[in-house]
Amino acid sequence: MLHKIEDKTTQILVGLLAVLPLVFKVFQDGFHIAVSDADSVLVNLVFLFFCFSGIITWQSGRHLSLASLLGKAPDKIRAVFFQVRACAISFVITALFFDSFCQMVNPEQLSNTAWGIPLKIFFAFLPLCYFGIEVFCLKEKEGRLASVLGIFFGFFVALGPFTGILYYLFGVQNAPALYKLNDLWLSFSETAFIPAILFFILLAFIGLPLFIVISGITYVAFSQAGGYVDVIPLETYRILTDKSVAAIPLFTIAGYILSQGSAGKRFVALFNAAFGWFRGGTVVAAVIVMAFFTTFTGVSGVTVLALGALLSLILTESGYTKERAESLITSCGALGLLFPPSVAIIMYATVNYFSVDVIHLFVASLFPGFLMSFAMIVLGIFFDRRKSRPAFSFSKIFQAVKECIWELLLPLIICVGYFSGFFDLFQIASFSVLYAFCLAAFIRKDFTFSSTCSIVGDSIPVSGGVLFILGAAAGLSYFMLDADVPNLLASAITKYVANKYVFLILMNLLLLAVGCLMDIYSAILIVSPLLIPLAESFGITPLQSGVIFLMNLSIGFLTPPVGMDLFIASYTFKKPIGKVVKGILPFLAVQLFVLVLVTYVPWFTHAFVK
Repeated sequence: MLHKIEDKTTQILVGLLAVLPLVFKVFQDGFHIAVSDADSVLVNLVFLFFCFSGIITWQSGRHLSLASLLGKAPDKIRAVFFQVRACAISFVITALFFDSFCQMVNPEQLSNTAWGIPLKIFFAFLPLCYFGIEVFCLKEKEGRLASVLGIFFGFFVALGPFTGILYYLFGVQNAPALYKLNDLWLSFSETAFIPAILFFILLAFIGLPLFIVISGITYVAFSQAGGYVDVIPLETYRILTDKSVAAIPLFTIAGYILSQGSAGKRFVALFNAAFGWFRGGTVVAAVIVMAFFTTFTGVSGVTVLALGALLSLILTESGYTKERAESLITSCGALGLLFPPSVAIIMYATVNYFSVDVIHLFVASLFPGFLMSFAMIVLGIFFDRRKSRPAFSFSKIFQAVKECIWELLLPLIICVGYFSGFFDLFQIASFSVLYAFCLAAFIRKDFTFSSTCSIVGDSIPVSGGVLFILGAAAGLSYFMLDADVPNLLASAITKYVANKYVFLILMNLLLLAVGCLMDIYSAILIVSPLLIPLAESFGITPLQSGVIFLMNLSIGFLTPPVGMDLFIASYTFKKPIGKVVKGILPFLAVQLFVLVLVTYVPWFTHAFVK
């Protein structure tokens, strides 16, 4: 019953976020009536969506994590690490609960209102979200004792926020025993800072959700720096009420709806008709379709999961071997991250808004994106051994365009509407959801109205997982900037590396490792603010370093041994990781070649940026 309420509430929030921005625009542009606090209401609705989606994502077990390395470990070792994992989750969630609850009752925080509703009411859902996750942790009988132990440790490290709660609610100003215990934790966190970070990194490799890993490291970091952990929930709220970030879940939901309906088949049929008559034509179709869907969902793994089987069938019918077809699909999963309205580009520009403009980054990444896609097409054509192909038929192309016209209109409307300035990013994202929903439910009738609503519900763990990573990484990013880590790192590197081209090599190697081990969104929040000043010290513009960053992170999905798409392909195509890695190596080599080309030839980035 509770699960249904959560689902329905989240679906209603998605509906409001899809409709309200467009209604407000009609009022403002059509009737010249300004809707007061419109933006504040919308971004706080996104924050509510974040809180509800976090619980739903937890219930479904779909929070982003690295693939566990314990698959072949003995049962006893797995059992021990399972208990450690359960304890660590409750430890971090408990600390976050008290921290966020403290800021909720703090009268100095979030004192404004939106439509007469205090912002504290919206923020109150954050500790409720953490509380809900903790309840679900305790429901798991196998790890219940470890979870209780984690709650105890979490309460101990959260004594600072707890004393704040006592003060704000009950006026308690003197609690010497609690203060001493809190000082003990702060002293311990300073002494054990590095071991604690290594411990959480180790837990990431046994399947601990990445937002828990990042949050745990962030909490320890702020504790050892003086205990200013109150920044963590406030930064989570700040990043998730940024209007550009608010567009991310909407684009993800729109892409998910399209991927579940007939849009994929229609696109494939269109590109097969247009390109299938020449060698490698089906490869062109597969690459374009993969790039299109990843652009919207923002998660390459979703595209591989949703369209992998269909595209593999089409490629094998066109003369490809099954192994080669699956390798091509896996390798093209992240191409869409380089094309507008890529949520990764939006995220990067939002985090680094003093250095990078989102429209400039969209334009700067276009040529490298096309170059990467073209390279995949060329290699795909090289592997195409089919001898007989259908004849070129203008009538078939025309018929395929007619069948796909509604799907083709969406990217056209997005590009024209956004780049012309008619829609802002949030409005075009809302339009995308509404358009995709109406297309699936009423025009194509792929699903009934209620079934389409269920698909929106199914997409929530995808967008919820991304938002939780962003919320967790915001605090760590703030800590690094506050601790002046970018300048310290720049000074250390420039002391030993004087050559720009050597630095570019080292930067690529580092970012490939980051892309392999870390999801792209937490990497953007944590690593990109460190990268930009470093690159600028070597004369590399923020636009070029941004494009290099995004290309490395997209290739990181394929980088052995733990690139995320390798595991997703293994699951989708039901084949061992070793065979997946062996199959993608030629494609990975070509992508690395393109990366080197873009890295050392700035023209590819700046050619079309005014």
